[in-house]
Amino acid sequence: MPNIRWPRHGSMQFWPRVRARNETARVRTWAPVKDVKPLGFAGYKVGMTHVIATDNRQHSMTKNQQISIPVSIIECPPLRIFGLRFYKNTVSLSQIFSDNLDKHLSKTLKLPKNKKATIPESYDDIRLLAHTQPHLTGIGKKKPEIFELGIGGKKEDKLKFAQEKLGKELLITEVFKDGAQVDIHAVTAGKGFQGPMKRFGIARRQHKSEKSIRNPGSLGGWQGQGQTMYRVAHAGKMGYHTRTEYNKQILKIGKHDELAMKGGWLHFGALKNPYVMIKGGIAGPQKRLIRLNMPIRPNPKFRDASPINYISLESKQ
Repeated sequence: MPNIRWPRHGSMQFWPRVRARNETARVRTWAPVKDVKPLGFAGYKVGMTHVIATDNRQHSMTKNQQISIPVSIIECPPLRIFGLRFYKNTVSLSQIFSDNLDKHLSKTLKLPKNKKATIPESYDDIRLLAHTQPHLTGIGKKKPEIFELGIGGKKEDKLKFAQEKLGKELLITEVFKDGAQVDIHAVTAGKGFQGPMKRFGIARRQHKSEKSIRNPGSLGGWQGQGQTMYRVAHAGKMGYHTRTEYNKQILKIGKHDELAMKGGWLHFGALKNPYVMIKGGIAGPQKRLIRLNMPIRPNPKFRDASPINYISLESKQ
């Protein structure tokens, strides 16, 4: 038989495969948007299902036919804006906090004594300090997650908008609409300690191999005493990584009673807040916080994609 070539899998772009520091994914860059509005939102992953819909893509081979589309559901309770943060050359200058703070926020954040800091004379950027309200959901959690939200528009318009939103709630419909593109930031599901065969997809060795079957055949050339190259596949912790998926499509933003299921969703429970239906799968297990941001590099072909009007929804439970 000829020798079957089976190269190792796994992108070297994600190296080292470090576990996430925090379950709330960090966002480093915000999209340049001219409209004055928040550039992101957050919700909790409910699970996956699929919908039977009419394909309305113009150049699709199944145009105007009924197709099955896999979708992910995210429950999005309102966010509360509790503070503002001013930046000068990426350095934080000062923070302003709201007077009416949520009682659950004290479990996560220790506020300074001087809450009413003055607005700096010179600054480059303003961001909103927001926190989730998990007590409005049924996931059995009260401690909120805290993160920043960028704002689009000019600097003067940002300040006016931020002052209006301080201490108020932010709804998902104020940020996104049906058919829009979003970037998904989330922490993937943790899989624990795994061997190199599952972790990197290396080939299983011959059954007569010495010492091991599911380990790499070579550790590389000698680099000195006890040294091996970092590219060699080894066992280790797998999963729980911060990952970003670009240009996912929002199919629908709807009310919670539209997806009411007898007994609730598997591993999640009943929906109590508006939901977002994302086309395809997203990172993370059920109840994991998912951050939705404006696309930083949108696909021009799908920029004006119309939402899909689904006919029926069938759960995979």
